[in-house]
Amino acid sequence: MDVRTYMSDVGQRARIAARALARATTGVKNTALEAIADRIAEQRASLHRANAVDLASAKENGLSHALLDRLELTDATIRAMCDGLRQVAQLPDPVGAITDLDYRPSGIQVGRMRVPLGVVGIIYESRPNVTADAAALCLKSGNATILRGGSEALQSNQAIAACIQAGLADAELPEDAVQVINTTDRAAVGELITMGDFVDVIVPRGGRGLIERVSEEARVPVIKHLDGVCHVYIDNGADSEKAVDVAFNAKTQRYGTCNTMETLLVARAMASEVLPKLAALYADEGVEIRGCAETCALMPDANPADEEDWGTEYLAPILAVRVVADLEEAMAHIAAYGSGHTDAIVTEDFSRARRFLAEVDSSSVMVNASTRFADGFEYGLGAEIGISTDKFHARGPVGLEGLTSQKFVVIGDGHIRK
Repeated sequence: MDVRTYMSDVGQRARIAARALARATTGVKNTALEAIADRIAEQRASLHRANAVDLASAKENGLSHALLDRLELTDATIRAMCDGLRQVAQLPDPVGAITDLDYRPSGIQVGRMRVPLGVVGIIYESRPNVTADAAALCLKSGNATILRGGSEALQSNQAIAACIQAGLADAELPEDAVQVINTTDRAAVGELITMGDFVDVIVPRGGRGLIERVSEEARVPVIKHLDGVCHVYIDNGADSEKAVDVAFNAKTQRYGTCNTMETLLVARAMASEVLPKLAALYADEGVEIRGCAETCALMPDANPADEEDWGTEYLAPILAVRVVADLEEAMAHIAAYGSGHTDAIVTEDFSRARRFLAEVDSSSVMVNASTRFADGFEYGLGAEIGISTDKFHARGPVGLEGLTSQKFVVIGDGHIRK
């Protein structure tokens, strides 16, 4: 069977499964989620074996440290997958909720009902845990999903898919509700993003190359973000201990994620107090600093930054640091070089915090907190399908509600329009 025929068959089966999921009760969906979590926990050893094959191949092929980090399935990652599935099961089901129901002068009642999107296609690289996260959110929100992971994670994704299929069967839901593409042929992506008859929305998760390709070639709506150029700004008068803790965590807690800080901005009045402390901490972690002239004077091991550094998502132990005059200059820098993902301010001034929240145009804006919190699990969404920097149809971490739409419902009692 060629790729086009295979993908068409996958799409048709997903569309049929979507209709079955749309009428599934909350209880049945929750039973499936719990069953999938049980299966993943039971199959931990087989998941590790499959992942070891992928890791060995990835190392032979020279994958970067950041991608290897995303690819690895640790015990903690597997527990997090199970926790995410169980947490999604505990979340309120958005499907069928009617809001804003109100009487109109004509006597009819008009409201809005939340409904599934239908079939969600998800294309992702490296992270096999996305297979479980995506399945959980799509299942709970009543959507069938077609998952196309990267070739580097093929064995891991297929092992997780087997657990998902078994859990769906346990709950007597169609196994076609979650399909993981079993070919590494890149043509499968081209087919998936153009199957408008079978797919309602595409979510790409991966590098700029993947997301640009999907954005340019897709014939169905796309929920995406291109870069995670995240900033932390240390404001004039900030608590220095708090500032150092946030700036250190935002960069070093994990390097290969889209919510990792890539540029640190420091008010000139705070620079001499916090930058030498941070220099020592970053040096211990092996973080390379690329800074402006003032930064290099205060952080002796720093290398001079160039224009390209301010807009780069490193996904590595590299950090751009710039000393700015004040809040105004910090926000101007973020507007010029940021990607609209996540930006944070460390400040003790309520008015400046409010200005930062109101004026920085990003999908997540934070006060006195690490950018690493920009995550669906941390936001209480259970898991996330991805993070959107678009302004339609969803923005920020996309959880259950972001995977639904609304339709108008009208309730009458024989009403006719006059």
